Amino acid sequence: MNTYAFDVVLKDVPEVSDEGADELFAAGCDDGTPAACAGVVWIHFDREATSLEEAIASAVAQVQAAGFRVSKVELDADAAVSLGA
Repeated sequence: MNTYAFDVVLKDVPEVSDEGADELFAAGCDDGTPAACAGVVWIHFDREATSLEEAIASAVAQVQAAGFRVSKVELDADAAVSLGA
C-alpha cells in the first residue's frame, strides 16, 4: 500500500473547533490534521490506500460525514506518493 499526501479544503468554515475535530476523528479522519491560514481551512491527510483516487474519495466522504463541505482537494505532485516498503 502507498501513502498519499493531500489537502482537503473546506468550504464556508472559518475554523475547525475542538468539537469539529472530534467529529472528523469519529468519521475516520484520524490520519488528517486540520489547519487554517488567512481564512482558508483545510485538513492535511497522509492516507494509506491502494490508489490516489481511493485515498481522496475516502477522505472526502469522511469529511462530509463529519458535517463539513469540501471546496477542493489540493496535492503537491512532488510529495503526493510515498511508496510503501
